[in-house]
Amino acid sequence: MGFKSDIEIAQACEKQKITAIAAKAGIDETYLEPYGSDKAKVDCKLLRDLADRPDGKLILVTAITPTPAGEGKTTTSVGLADGLRRIGKNAVVALREPSLGPVFGVKGGAAGGGYAQVVPMEDINLHFTGDFHAIGAANNLLAAMLDNHIQQGNRLGIDPKNITWKRAVDMNDRQLRHIVDGLGGRMQGVPREDGFEITVASEVMAVLCLSDGIADLKERLGRIIVGYTYAGEPVTAHDLHAEGAMAALLKDAIKPNLVQTLEGTPAFIHGGPFANIAHGCNSVMATRMALKLGDYAVTEAGFAADLGAEKFIDIKCRMSGLRPSAVVIVATVRALKYHGGVPKAELNGENLEALEKGLPNLLQHVENVRNVYGVPCVVALNEFPTDTKAELDMVEAKCAELGVNVALSEVWAKGGEGGRALAEEVVRLCEQPNRFGFVYDVNDSIEEKLNAICTRVYHADGVTLDANAKKQLAQLTELGFDKLPICMAKTQYSFSDNASLLGAPRGFRVTVRNLKVCAGAGFLVALTGDIMTMPGLPKVPAAEKIDVDENGVISGLF
Repeated sequence: MGFKSDIEIAQACEKQKITAIAAKAGIDETYLEPYGSDKAKVDCKLLRDLADRPDGKLILVTAITPTPAGEGKTTTSVGLADGLRRIGKNAVVALREPSLGPVFGVKGGAAGGGYAQVVPMEDINLHFTGDFHAIGAANNLLAAMLDNHIQQGNRLGIDPKNITWKRAVDMNDRQLRHIVDGLGGRMQGVPREDGFEITVASEVMAVLCLSDGIADLKERLGRIIVGYTYAGEPVTAHDLHAEGAMAALLKDAIKPNLVQTLEGTPAFIHGGPFANIAHGCNSVMATRMALKLGDYAVTEAGFAADLGAEKFIDIKCRMSGLRPSAVVIVATVRALKYHGGVPKAELNGENLEALEKGLPNLLQHVENVRNVYGVPCVVALNEFPTDTKAELDMVEAKCAELGVNVALSEVWAKGGEGGRALAEEVVRLCEQPNRFGFVYDVNDSIEEKLNAICTRVYHADGVTLDANAKKQLAQLTELGFDKLPICMAKTQYSFSDNASLLGAPRGFRVTVRNLKVCAGAGFLVALTGDIMTMPGLPKVPAAEKIDVDENGVISGLF
């Protein structure tokens, strides 16, 4: 049998009707809003009606610092959920929706891989149920109402040079990062500098993912700060009377999406903030639904445990009351050798010296999860054909020194059957003592919280704020936003703010160059390094390989 691509595997799958998946999850059809035969929205009323049902165990899947060699976090999440069902456990998985930016950029599809995927993968990777389009529309409605207010006399006295709200589009388009608009005369708007963010970086995305219903959504939207007056006072969406119309655009997008894995495990795919520039977790509502419907709910956080997992703990869990019972840290021998200095092209050969040099990256994530976040964990080692027994034994031995087990994951090749060992270890961990805790006290000062993240999680010597960030810190403190949690916008490729520092670097400081408040989402964003909220396409975009035939069958989507 020849090699099959992810999309070929997904297209060969005989999907069950979404009504059957809902029945398997215990969702009555009255709560379903089908989008075709294989996906559906689930009415938010389900959560209210299940309020008295006890929650299952929450399992967070995170990873080592990502490399070009790949780690397979979503694949592991899907395979783990299937594996739990294989050992007789009632499991549901809750994941993020992919952004069109990376789908057409570097990453390609993001619905798992091999025989551990969610389907229909083409729909999930492209328009799906229209959530991202609704979020972009709500974002841009607010931008239009803001500029219209200024055009129509500017009753609020908004300073056009101090507008913080940007437009959004779900595409990697560097041309739109910094623009000037409103050109062409008095009737074409007020000329000003402007810019776009990718939709997954929009505060509207974060608001949707952290809201617990329409009322909370509307309140959060109203708190969004769009800019400041000439007197330095914040201007909100509520001041522009925009939150009602924005919420109307989002009334369906807030409902979690139900699909299935290749093996028919119920899967919620909902919301998709990036973890390097936003908080990196699927919606609170989807996670809660998974917990009410499954004895085990598997979810993931974006990128590595220093980014997605930290924000899952300090933002999502802090706001929602969610608490993980166990954490899975995904790693590969290949990625660890890359952290040990081996170029991508040479990762197939055994190299114990490089592996030992790269292992501190994994071990630091393990220690953070156990000692800083206080949650029991297992390392899921994604097996590759080129891995040698000596390499696998070294990873297992080093983790054992920390009292952490390694489970070999073969879910890419074998689906749920290849996730049995991982599933059994996760079930065991869920019954272990749990000392869950946050990285910082939310009532600490902004600088104290930044220092706590940088020293306790990144193992930096501390944080440095440049002159601009210091000025913003003083302003945000004066405005009363200093008690909000922190969302670090940092490179995903290093514990530091320098993408070239691999492994577990020491002797560095993290420089924060910009601080902004997301009052609707309820956190402060600290931008470090050269992080941008609008990515660009690579030299050869994944879009060049994607096609569709006369029958509507898509190819090249990873």
